[in-house]
Amino acid sequence: MKTVKDVTPLIDEWLDQDIDAWTRRVVRRHFDPDTGSPYWLKRAAELAVDPRDITRYDDLAAFGPMPLGELRTLDPTDLVPLAVPRPLAGRIWDSGGTTGSPCRVFYTEPMLQQRAAWRRWVIEREGFQPGRGWLQATPTGPHLIGHGAVDLADLYDGRVYGIDFDPRWVKRLLRDGRLKDAQEYTSHIVDQMAAVLESQPVDYLVTTPALLQAVIKARPELVARLSGVRLSGTHATAAMRRSFAQALDGGLVAVTYANTFGNTVGLPVENDGALMPYLPNYPQVTMAVVDKDDWSRVVAYGEQGQVRLTVLHDDLFLPNILERDLAVRYDTGDAWPCDGVANVRPLQVVRSAPEGIY
Repeated sequence: MKTVKDVTPLIDEWLDQDIDAWTRRVVRRHFDPDTGSPYWLKRAAELAVDPRDITRYDDLAAFGPMPLGELRTLDPTDLVPLAVPRPLAGRIWDSGGTTGSPCRVFYTEPMLQQRAAWRRWVIEREGFQPGRGWLQATPTGPHLIGHGAVDLADLYDGRVYGIDFDPRWVKRLLRDGRLKDAQEYTSHIVDQMAAVLESQPVDYLVTTPALLQAVIKARPELVARLSGVRLSGTHATAAMRRSFAQALDGGLVAVTYANTFGNTVGLPVENDGALMPYLPNYPQVTMAVVDKDDWSRVVAYGEQGQVRLTVLHDDLFLPNILERDLAVRYDTGDAWPCDGVANVRPLQVVRSAPEGIY
């Protein structure tokens, strides 16, 4: 993959895009009768509208909610337009699989570049310095978050130590009521993290809020030595964020909201962290906050609802994904071209769908 370190021109270009024009471009690419994506060309006959009549972003409601069950079984390459030369070569990425078999998507090289560019841009804004040592303690394997280590090395000149874990195993233990086993597995991960932090030159830590809490409890002196942490995965409350800042003794604390389908940028917190807003990686990723009982109705600013995510990549089109998250609709004003989401938390946490340590 070509490494581009001066990503600001790219971000500025994306933020200047008109969302209606971008929508037309992506929809027409995926529904081109000769070079569109096999999945969408097959579904075209089932839709209530002719996709070629879609002219505005708001028209995407005509597609209805994305049937995520289909993403669990179809060949992910069928979502990629035939305009991308075959055979396709690259990674298949899984969702977390909290509520059953994981969804799977294929990321083309331009998609990985877009994700990496946003990542480089945001960690610069957050104050993290290039050329430092990082410890990334996150899922790897089929999980896209694991690719972040490559981004840190290639785009930010980082030296990255890695600790792997299987979030699905922890969730299975919790579903089965095996709390002691889940705690033992968590301790196993924390011990590995502590071994690296004790012996190696690590400036920054990438992990989940739940794991950071566990490390702070077990080895607070190691966390105090860090210059910063970046957190993603299980939700973080304002109180958790304040406790992290205290544990780092002045170090950077950045919290992100992301999944396999799309990422966000953490915006400055407000009201002493009581409001924690995020901006989607526009225009390829947009988010709306909708009524839990009516996915098509966007709630008012400041109101809470379910997160509805739309993916508008040239090579991946996924409209109206209803996430398992609640959030507050956030008004970004004139500073950004789209709505944000704030104070994200799980829609429902039950034994059948636990959050675990990720």
